Amino acid sequence: MNRTEVLQGVRRMRFEELLSRHECGGLSQEDAARMLGITDRTFRRWRDRLREEGPSGLLDRRLGKPSSHRAAAEEIARMLGLFCDHYADFTVKHFHEQLRKRHGYKLGYTVTRVNLQAAGLVRPAPRRSAHRRKRPRRPLPGMMLHQDASRFAWLPGSQLDLVVTLDDATSAIYSAFLVPEEGTASSLRGLAEVIARQGLFCELYTDRGSHYFHTPEAGGRVDRNRPTQVGRALAQLGIVHIPAYSPEARGRSERAFRTLQDRLPKELRLAGFDGTAAIETVNRWIAERYLPDHNDAFAVAPEQDGSAFVPDRQGASRDVLCIQEERQVGNDNTVVWRGRRLQIPPSPLRPHFVRTRVRIHEYPDGAIAVFHGPHRVGEYDPDGRPLNNQVAA
Repeated sequence: MNRTEVLQGVRRMRFEELLSRHECGGLSQEDAARMLGITDRTFRRWRDRLREEGPSGLLDRRLGKPSSHRAAAEEIARMLGLFCDHYADFTVKHFHEQLRKRHGYKLGYTVTRVNLQAAGLVRPAPRRSAHRRKRPRRPLPGMMLHQDASRFAWLPGSQLDLVVTLDDATSAIYSAFLVPEEGTASSLRGLAEVIARQGLFCELYTDRGSHYFHTPEAGGRVDRNRPTQVGRALAQLGIVHIPAYSPEARGRSERAFRTLQDRLPKELRLAGFDGTAAIETVNRWIAERYLPDHNDAFAVAPEQDGSAFVPDRQGASRDVLCIQEERQVGNDNTVVWRGRRLQIPPSPLRPHFVRTRVRIHEYPDGAIAVFHGPHRVGEYDPDGRPLNNQVAA
């Protein structure tokens, strides 16, 4: 006997008992109906059906009839066919989003999941482990950002690093791009993209990779007295740099990467990208097409109204978010930078810069500049060729 049959039997016995008390004069019709949670009219209908049809007249007549709101069998079959043919490696949520976006599908997520499970195409989610308390989010966007990278087969047949910078308060991703290998340049590029679009922020939370921190002993504390290029740039901008000392401490960004590893390769495949695609073309598509949809689906509202971002009105961050090192100018008025000889052009500051200490800036896009104090005395492309029609000295 199933649960429905048991409940039907209990309802019948309860009704017969109250009907008997009513017919004996011990209970009014209104009181009996109220005790059953029904109206007087329904009580009378049940009484008449019991007298005319016997106990079977009290059965719920909706049982065994298909719901008028039941999904059409043809639409369910179409959905199952699309899953098998094109989306077999998608999660149910991701698959449901694609159905609504690409195939004019109108049914809800739950009916989709239930039918996929009934067909044996997906497994029910495993039971969650014991409750763990998450670290509270920052209440305002711009108070803390996370930056991390994940090496994965984002495009077929090629292992690349995806560098992501996201907000702790909302989980919104402000910057994401692929590079052959993460490092100082990619970290500075991510920071530059965020500051250009959102503004200056308060804190940056990262792992202890060598491009973020100097760590004298493996697994030990970072050396705050020996900043890396990223650490120096953050200090110049007034941004606090926080190191993570365990993977669990970076749980928010780790969970974001699990979602990205599941979704982004499939979205790239649907967009027609393969292993031969130019990385910068893919990066433009990620920034313009993927990130808006991702943030709409996964970003949350901040705890408080407002923002902790401060506009970078003077644009000074470009000459901060770059690699900076000092060099001495040679007797031929050139300076050597990573195998490239940069010829310093004529300057009104002085006749030449021979044996002068100058500062080299290499920007995330590969461009180079030479500074003498606050003065920019030379600009070069990534190959070391002078820009802006500079004439070599």
